[in-house]
Amino acid sequence: MTQTSSHTTTPGNGIFWFIPTHGDSRYLGTAEGARAVDHDYLQQIARAADVLGYEGGLIPTGRSCEDPWVAASTLLPVTKRLKFLVAVRPGLTTPTLAARMAATFDRLSGGRLLVNLVTGGDTAELEGDGLFLDHAARYEASAEYIRVWREVLAASHENKAIDYEGKHIRVKGAKVLFPPLQKPHPPVWFGGSSEAAHELAAEQVDSYLSWGEPPAAVAEKIADVRRRAAARGRTVKFGIRLHVIVRETDAEAWADAERLISRLDDKVVAIAQQAFAKMDSEGQRRMAALHKQGGSRDRASLEISPNLWAGVGLVRGGAGTALVGDAATVAARIAEYREAGVETFIFSGYPHLEESYRFAELVFPKLGIGNDRLAGNSLNGPFGETVANSYVPRASQS
Repeated sequence: MTQTSSHTTTPGNGIFWFIPTHGDSRYLGTAEGARAVDHDYLQQIARAADVLGYEGGLIPTGRSCEDPWVAASTLLPVTKRLKFLVAVRPGLTTPTLAARMAATFDRLSGGRLLVNLVTGGDTAELEGDGLFLDHAARYEASAEYIRVWREVLAASHENKAIDYEGKHIRVKGAKVLFPPLQKPHPPVWFGGSSEAAHELAAEQVDSYLSWGEPPAAVAEKIADVRRRAAARGRTVKFGIRLHVIVRETDAEAWADAERLISRLDDKVVAIAQQAFAKMDSEGQRRMAALHKQGGSRDRASLEISPNLWAGVGLVRGGAGTALVGDAATVAARIAEYREAGVETFIFSGYPHLEESYRFAELVFPKLGIGNDRLAGNSLNGPFGETVANSYVPRASQS
């Protein structure tokens, strides 16, 4: 079977937003200020991300989330340019079924699909879904799964079938009749911190995604995956998954960070940490270790790197850190990750609708990202509130 890595995709700005299909809130770990997951709210967030100029949206996966493929499909008609990063889960579907789903979504969306390979690290959740493989076996199965997925889609452009016989997966005459729009297949994204994960990323994926560790730690992971990929004659792109709390001043941002966890009960934190400790995910272990560097929940103990705050990880699994600060500070931290090799940033914030606007309005200009709806002097308005019925204000020049 051949290796493939080139794609016909539209270039973007590398900034993604998160679609919270497991809920949204103003206070973590409590129902106070919480927002129900319904289609109206998900549409608001997706449309905001699309209009504001984010390149794509991440749809989460897991038993605490709505199904990512169904959710993403319902958001296609209300967006125009937004790409969707949607998960495939080895062991829960066959690779050929997942390939047909991907091809259909890619065609009907006009090439707006990105695929997120999720091996999973919560053994209780995996066993509930009928998957009883240990960590090493799951990565073996994931490597076989995505290999078949990639090759059957690549073959679909020439109306060919493939055979494959592995330790965990076997197909004979596997075929997708209607190929995806992107060639040879939609780009594959993947995240994992174990050696097995780095090997899989180096061998097969297009973009490796890290959770938000300090820049030096992320740089080490990037260097390792890059070295392993180069040994195979491949190149891999890199992204990072972070929360963000950006305000007009640092003081406002840190106050809102502390407010986000101000309703947390110690028992809730203990329950969450006990659940995380039972997972066999190396990435989750590294996330949990970050906030254990301090003994309390104040800024001094949770700021584990300049402006990198681990408070979200007290109760949230997966990505547990946030960039906190004013626009210039957050942009500077983004620049540090870019220097480490990160090309794509997947952000989220609480609540997600409001934070998507704050980030776009405050940080996009610092990153040199324009929005063609709000750019330059070509405005035909109205924008802003008219002063004294006769004067249209401009942005501050200070």
